Amino acid sequence: MIRVIIAEDQALVLGALAALLELEGRIEVVAQCKDGIEALEAAQKLLPDVVMTDIEMPRMSGLELCSAIKTKLPKCKVLIVTTFARAGFLRRALEAGASGYFLKDTPASQLAAAVEQVHAGGRAIDTNLALEAWSEADPLSDRERQALRLAAEGHSSGEIASQMGLSEGTVRNYVSEAISKLGAGNRVEAARIAREKGWL
Repeated sequence: MIRVIIAEDQALVLGALAALLELEGRIEVVAQCKDGIEALEAAQKLLPDVVMTDIEMPRMSGLELCSAIKTKLPKCKVLIVTTFARAGFLRRALEAGASGYFLKDTPASQLAAAVEQVHAGGRAIDTNLALEAWSEADPLSDRERQALRLAAEGHSSGEIASQMGLSEGTVRNYVSEAISKLGAGNRVEAARIAREKGWL
C-alpha cells in the first residue's frame, strides 16, 4: 500500500479525493489536512510515501509545503493537484521539488496512477500543461516577484523594504524592473499579468 496525506482547504474536495483514491485499492490515505502547516506536521509524524497538495491554501501554500517536505522528508514525494492550469505554477512547483502536477478534474484512476508513478521515483505531469510550461519562461527573479506581490497587496515601498530587509530604492528598482519585464504600465497591471501567467 502507498501511504498518502492529502492537503486541501476545501472540505468537500478533500473528502472526495480521499474517497476516490482509496477506491483504487493500492492507496491508503493516512491523513486529510486543511492547510500546509497541518499537512507538514502530519507528514513529520506519519512519514507518508506521498503528499498530495493543492497550491492555494491558508497559512502555508502548497508550494511552500513542497519545499518544506523536500527539506525535512526528502524520501517523501509531492504531487500537486490544483485548479491552476497555468504553466507558471507548474514550473514553480517543479522548482520547489514536486514530482507531479495535475488538475482537479483529472479522473481518479489517472490520479491514482500518478501517485504510483511518483512513489516509484518517476514524474507525473499533465501533458498539455507540460508542453505549455516550456513555451514561455518566467522572466521575474524571486526578489522581483516578492516585491511585486507585496506592492499588489497595497504595501508602500517603505513597508515592502522593511519586510524584505532592503532599502526603499532597491524595492523601487525591483518593482520597476518587474513592470518593465512584463510590459506593463504600472504595478497593478504588472501584478495582473504575472497572476494570469502563474508567475506571481
